[in-house]
Amino acid sequence: MRIKFFIILIFVFGLFLSTSKAQSYKFSTKNEKALKHYDKATSFFDVYKYDEAEKELLDALEDDKKFIEAWMLLGNIYDETKKFEKAVSAYKSAVAIDPDFFQNIYLTMSRSEMRIGKYLDAKKDLDYFFGFKNISVVNKMRAEGLLKSVNFAIDAINNPVSFKPINMGDSINSASEEHSPSLIADEQTLIYTVGRPKDDFSLCEKCEIEEDFFISKRVNGVWAKGVNMGPPLNTAGNEGAPSISPDGKMLFFAACNREGAYGSCDIYESDILGANWIQPSNLGKIVNSAKWETQPSISSDGKTLYFVSSRGGGKGGVDIWKSILDDNEEWGAPINLGDSINTTGNEMSPFIHPDDQTLYFISDGHTGMGGMDIFYSRKNEKGEWTKPVNLGYPINTWADERSLIVNANGDIAYYSSNVDGGKGKFDIYTFELYEKARPLKVNYMKGIVFNSVTKEKLKAKFELIDIKTGKTVVQSYSDPVKGEFLVCIPTNKDYALNVSADGFLFYSDNFTIVDNHSNTDPFLKNVPLHPIKIGEKVVLKNIFFETAKFDLKEESQIELKRLIALMNKNPKLKIEIGGHTDNVGAPAYNLTLSQNRSKAVYDYLTQNGIVATRLTYKGYGETKPLESNATEVGRANNRRTEFTVIGN
Repeated sequence: MRIKFFIILIFVFGLFLSTSKAQSYKFSTKNEKALKHYDKATSFFDVYKYDEAEKELLDALEDDKKFIEAWMLLGNIYDETKKFEKAVSAYKSAVAIDPDFFQNIYLTMSRSEMRIGKYLDAKKDLDYFFGFKNISVVNKMRAEGLLKSVNFAIDAINNPVSFKPINMGDSINSASEEHSPSLIADEQTLIYTVGRPKDDFSLCEKCEIEEDFFISKRVNGVWAKGVNMGPPLNTAGNEGAPSISPDGKMLFFAACNREGAYGSCDIYESDILGANWIQPSNLGKIVNSAKWETQPSISSDGKTLYFVSSRGGGKGGVDIWKSILDDNEEWGAPINLGDSINTTGNEMSPFIHPDDQTLYFISDGHTGMGGMDIFYSRKNEKGEWTKPVNLGYPINTWADERSLIVNANGDIAYYSSNVDGGKGKFDIYTFELYEKARPLKVNYMKGIVFNSVTKEKLKAKFELIDIKTGKTVVQSYSDPVKGEFLVCIPTNKDYALNVSADGFLFYSDNFTIVDNHSNTDPFLKNVPLHPIKIGEKVVLKNIFFETAKFDLKEESQIELKRLIALMNKNPKLKIEIGGHTDNVGAPAYNLTLSQNRSKAVYDYLTQNGIVATRLTYKGYGETKPLESNATEVGRANNRRTEFTVIGN
């Protein structure tokens, strides 16, 4: 798609008309040959034939070097083709002939000067513009917006942020174009787009440049050579803008002009099964429209998809939208992110960090350096996006910046750039993100679910729950082949983990990951699921009592509801609820306390629909420790409530 950035085009105001349609307008030249060339140039310009239009304008200026309209249109062509130095030169030639001929040229010229870092010149031209009388309200607002960006840029250059980019090297980058990196949360897998000239491996016969997905694995801290991911992800067409879910199980991406698509570019999804990606599927006509959808970014829980669209109902050129996955696993109607994020300009390349609180994106509509700058926004306590913050110079420059992603730990950013000294046109770089721009630190837990008897890997449902709020943070399934799962976890919160599968007793655990836990040393969990058979035991790790009391704490509801669900799903299941203590205190006291605690669970179950004939309860006191009572950890593990299968 061809995106027009914010340019105060003179032809918008009706000046650049062909001579045949503008008899009432008095041109600055009377040279007929020059006017004929100009007329041809406008015709070429209207159909985006800029080379042909440029040639006609240069011929017109050969006939009359003081043809102001020709200089202005020539500058506009150079703007459109991003030849900003030539654009500035053309505009200056126009104002040198008559500085007051057309006031709006100072808006256009200052914009072009910003694109080459000439901020002081841009400021001078805007000051001159404000000296005109009868400035329209719209143009005054445009000029004020430009001046705000000019002043921001001057201040940003005088107060640079820390930025030391490191090229990712030959394993990732090549003489081709590498861009759009995407990471799994453990930062051991990188997926990115490579645009390379057609070669013997190309699937696209008509493409001069073929864009495919490549993947690299980090081995012992070193990135391996990236390899083409091949079918079914890569096809004879072009694929781009990958977004791998933090757990590495889903890949969202954009593809254009595919058979059966809803618009020029649509968003697709593929899931991994074992080691293989399945055939991608179009997300459907709810997310995709007859317009242009691209650049997806999936939240850590897999339930909110952020993306870019040119659909109607937006704020400007292209906007950032989101779609939420409902309980039926269907994507909901897209929601515009609103005025905090989107502007009358263009907002693109969203990246939602695994903290689900910090959004990075690029924009030419917010106050910036002149082109597409990188911004970040955070949610406030109401869940609303706050005013975006420009990442500053030299991360942002007068050129157009591309997308940026940040690792789960929040300290390292990845982005693509075509700066001098790279391996090719665009390379992927990393840099340490300065403190103020970092998201919340997110750690992760890796687990493997398996049959406790056969050791067979299992597909199981797992839920991570915030114990304090009772809110389910993540709900998903382990890989059916490998039994693996990965969950992103914000630090300094108490979590309950529940894992279940048909034919098995559920598994429960609770834990807290502190802020200083190393992200390179993740929380690892083996999850054995026990088949439902007589004699099997499950420790209910999320049943909580106050010290020396037997009243169930509110947080216990999570676990108790899981137990009720298990009983309802297996109507023949009978269990004994056992209460246990450590050896602190008198044995008789501990026996009574454990009996009362087991009865409290029994009472809750019977009060919530489980018939009493399926339940028994017993207190064991300190008589059946799991570990030594010599340590605090051992004593904590011995204080427990568990159930034993006594019938099925």
